[in-house]
Parts: sequence; structure tokens; C-alpha cells
Amino acid sequence: MKDKEKIRKKKKRKKKRYLLKFIIMVALAVGMYFFLNSSLFDIQKITVEENNYYTVEQVISLAGAKTGENLFETSLPQMKEKLLADPYIKNVKLKRKLPDQVVIIVEERKEDAAVPYGNKYIIIDNEGMVLRKADTEPSLTLLMGMTIENMEPGTPLAVEENAVLTDTLKLLHEIKNYELFFKKIDISNIIVKAYIYDQLVCEGTPENIMGNLDSLQEVLYDLYTKGIERGVIKMGSDKYFSFSPLVE
Repeated sequence: MKDKEKIRKKKKRKKKRYLLKFIIMVALAVGMYFFLNSSLFDIQKITVEENNYYTVEQVISLAGAKTGENLFETSLPQMKEKLLADPYIKNVKLKRKLPDQVVIIVEERKEDAAVPYGNKYIIIDNEGMVLRKADTEPSLTLLMGMTIENMEPGTPLAVEENAVLTDTLKLLHEIKNYELFFKKIDISNIIVKAYIYDQLVCEGTPENIMGNLDSLQEVLYDLYTKGIERGVIKMGSDKYFSFSPLVE
């Protein structure tokens, strides 16, 4: 009998301990909840980093971020989703910075070329992503001679000459390392025509032009020193190139 009584008392003590632990855990959880939802963690500052095209205020507006909201109740995934819905935003990182700050780090797409379409211009980045449509001609390389199939902002530009477009965009990216600029490029054929001036043209496949950028840079410098702004520079494989002047 005494043994049974001891066992019952032990069980009661265990139940009391479990109940006490449960009460303490609930009290801590409730305390933590009210602590985290206190005004101490209300957002006071929203920081935007690495933006260029959009202003700080525009990025904050696109994200739907607001001061005064609780730092932990604010949905960072929802902010990220809103930002990535914009064609100019390529990637986003968001961080909570205790006790009252949200940090938004954006990677923006950069305008790289423009495609004339009727009386408008389709602005794309170096991956062919359509960023916007413009009414006035931008200070970008114009890509001519394509049959456009899709030009919706936020989606890749789709054209019949897709392979040539891809190679041409690689060429545009590469020439920046040589401080070169083409006013426009006609990619209606495999052999593209890249215009340095209105009447000074570089002809070749995008691959051949890329493989001869050192030579092209030297030729252009030589022509510049001679005041020549007319002619055709033909680029072939294995560092081959030739120049012929345009005749009236």
C-alpha cells in the first residue's frame, strides 16, 4: 500500500511540474508576442541600395513598403514579389535590420538597345528583356531589320531572327570593353551591318566582328586621324578584315 501511495504522489508531482512548465512556456510565448509587436519594432527607416534607374522613393513605392508597420508583421516575400513584377528589377534581396529598419537591395536591368517599331521604340536589356516602350528615340544602339513576334514589357523580345539577335546582344556587351559604340545595327541577314557613323559601316557576322574588335579599334582610330567617316569595314574569320571607301 505504501508503495502505491508513493507512486501516486510521484505522478501528482510530475503532473504539477508539467503544468508549471506549460504555464511558463505559454507566459513566455505571450510575452514574446507582445514584445515583438510593441512600438519598439515599428519600421522607422527603409533603406534602398544599388538602385540606379529608379529613385529610392520609387523602389519603396513599388515594394509597397511603409514606415509605422511592425517589422515582423511586414511580409518581405510579398515585397519581393511586387518588385520582381517590374521589368527593370532583375533581382531583389530584403533584410530586416533590428530594431526598426528594412533594407532593400535591388539589381536593376540596364537599357542596352532599342528596336524601332512604327513610331515607337522598344527598349531592351543585354538579355533581350523588354523593359518599356518609348515615344522618342533614346541614346541607344538601334537594332533594325527584325520581324517582331512579341514585345510585351517584362518578357523576352521574340523575333524571327532570334539567333542573330542573341549574337548581336553579345556583341553589344563585348564592345563596351573596347569603348566602341554602334549607332545602329541591321540584323536582317546573317551578315550584320553595324553603323559607326551614318556612312561608315562594319560588316560581318556578330562572331567575326567580336573576334576582330582589336583590329576594328585600330582601324577606326586610323580612319579618325585621317578624317574619314565613309566606307565599309568587312570583318572575316581568323582576324581578316578589309576596308573600302564609299563612292558617291
